Formats: sequence, C-alpha cells, structure tokens
Amino acid sequence: MRKIVHVDMDAFYAAVEQRDRPELRGLPVAVGGTGDRAVVMTASYEARRFGVGSAMPVAHARRLCPELLVVPPSFDAYAEASRAIRAIFHRYTDLVEPLSLDEAFLDLTHPLRGPPSATLLARAIKAAIAAETGLTASAGVAAGKFIAKVASGMHKPDGLTVVRPEESEAFVAALPIERFFGVGPKTAERMKALGIHTGADLRTFSEVDLEERFGKAGRFLYRIARGDDPRLVVPDRERKSIGAERTFERDVVDVDGLTAALGRVCDVVAERLVRADLAARTVSVKVKYHDFRVITRSQSPVNPVAGRDDLWPIALALLFDAPRPPGALRLLGVTLRGFLPRGERVVQPGLGFETHPAHEPSEVP
Repeated sequence: MRKIVHVDMDAFYAAVEQRDRPELRGLPVAVGGTGDRAVVMTASYEARRFGVGSAMPVAHARRLCPELLVVPPSFDAYAEASRAIRAIFHRYTDLVEPLSLDEAFLDLTHPLRGPPSATLLARAIKAAIAAETGLTASAGVAAGKFIAKVASGMHKPDGLTVVRPEESEAFVAALPIERFFGVGPKTAERMKALGIHTGADLRTFSEVDLEERFGKAGRFLYRIARGDDPRLVVPDRERKSIGAERTFERDVVDVDGLTAALGRVCDVVAERLVRADLAARTVSVKVKYHDFRVITRSQSPVNPVAGRDDLWPIALALLFDAPRPPGALRLLGVTLRGFLPRGERVVQPGLGFETHPAHEPSEVP
C-alpha cells in the first residue's frame, strides 16, 4: 500500500513576513500590492478571521479588516525558505513532487530514513520545518494524492490529518462536491442541479453519465469518488502553462474596465508563477467577444517573465497595442508558457498572432 503525504505550508508568504519582521506578529497581515487594482496574494490567520483571502482585491480586504497591514512581497525570502523546506523533504525521500513554493507531495512508501510509518515521518518533517525555518506546515497522509491533499487542509494551521486506507471510502463520501479537484463554482452549480452535493452523491452516477455531462473531468471524478487514485508522485514535474481568466458578468468595452480586469488577472498569474519558482518565455492574452469569437496574441520577450512587473507591460501591450476587431468582451485571460528556473535569461524575441489555444486557465473572481 502506498504512503503519500501532502505538505502545505501555513499562510506561507505572510508567515515568512511575520517571521522576519517581529513587529507584524499577531497582527492581521496581507501580502500584496498597494495600488487600486492590487490583490491579496496571501493573508495571515489573524487577517483570515475577518474574511480576508487570496486573490481578493486589497481594497475589499481593507473594508473587511480596517486594521489590515498590507506588505509588499519578498520573493527572495520566500524562495530561500522554500529551498530549505525542500531540502528537508529530500532527507526522507527522493520522490518529491513540488506543486509550488509552499506545497509538495511526498511518496514515503519506502523512506530513506526513519520508521516505516508515514504518520511518524510526517510529524518528523513538520518538526524539522518548524525548528529549521521557524515556519509551520500542515500535512495530510493517505494512500493517494487526492485524499492526502484534501486532508492537509482540514486542520490548519500546524495540522496533521491521517486517512487510513480502510477510511478512504467514508472520507470521500462525506466530502462536499466543492472539495473535489477540478470542481469550480460553475461546475458545482451544475452538479447540485443534478442532486450531487457530496462524494456519496457523486458515487451514484455511472462513469458514462459523468463523462457525458462533464467530459474528461467526469471520468476522473468517477474514479476519485471510489477511492481509485493511482497517480504517482512525479519528481521534477514539468509544467506546461500557468494562466487565469475572468468572465465578466456584463460585457465590457471601455478601456478603464478592461485595464482593471487585466490588472487583476495579471496579479493572480504572477503570484502563481512566483509560487512555482519559475520564469516564463511566452505571454499570451486571450479575449472572447460577446459573439464568442476568440482571439489570442502572444509575445516572447528578450528576458523571461519572472514576476508582475515583467508581465504587466507585455500583457497591456498585447491587449491594446495591436489592432483588434471592435466589440464588447465577455472574457479576458492571460497565460504563460515556456518555463525555466527563476533567474535564468534567454534571448528569444518574437511577437505572434494566433487563434484560440487549447488551454483552460482558472477563473479569476
């Protein structure tokens, strides 16, 4: 039986700031920009009690928590902490699959050291992280990646949740449908209209029914609902794209509205890029018109995009500098491709115009 652990750092960016700046400890802190269109990258647990969360506009976060302290991100410090944490992981296993700077899957079926108990190893890893970095992590232990990841978030901060193989079926059955991978707000609405509210409800549908209604995701959900998750922990997992998009409640045509929306999308994409400890060679901006026409423009700058300051002028130019057909927009998206480790530089200039790519980035609220 496999022993999979998902380790997720607690409010990572904010925790690093509070560790390095004692005057912030115990106070509501958000890491993010300070401009009118800035968004929260992450928030301390003191801020989360007021409802402040990631990807929320800073202006809205300040209304929820008037005493909120907004600090700019310290990306070098986050990367340094992440490297120290990953070094701890590799003491116990070579099978480490980083998902971002602050979370990873570990396969501890055959550990390099310590007892054969994944639970005891997860406790040892959490203790080493706390002792060596001054940060706390939460962990989930299970026989598969999906349950381990859900479990790691159940008792934050500084939590440890173990789901034994014989408990997996009941654990999945009790999960709200929103906790399943790939089920966003819109898909959840469709599922609830079909009477699917929990994993137990999901299990009553056949694989054919779920695939007809939800495509490939339906096949995955059918298997996961039955505890069938054979996915391996893959070290050095290659990432093909990072993106986000926003669908407008009402079609937008004015420049100010589009600029504000682009800023929010860029904030989310840049934050994900930094969390993955990557830089990108190519930036694409996608627009969908009110009549569902889709246009995508791409640019590969001389220097790779490593953060928001690099991304913003390129995305803005792709949206407004090149001629585009008139008409109101219903969707705006930004996608990054062609990744390399942060800090590397390549020379690869170019500007392209293409049709809609096969990519489904996540929705920005």
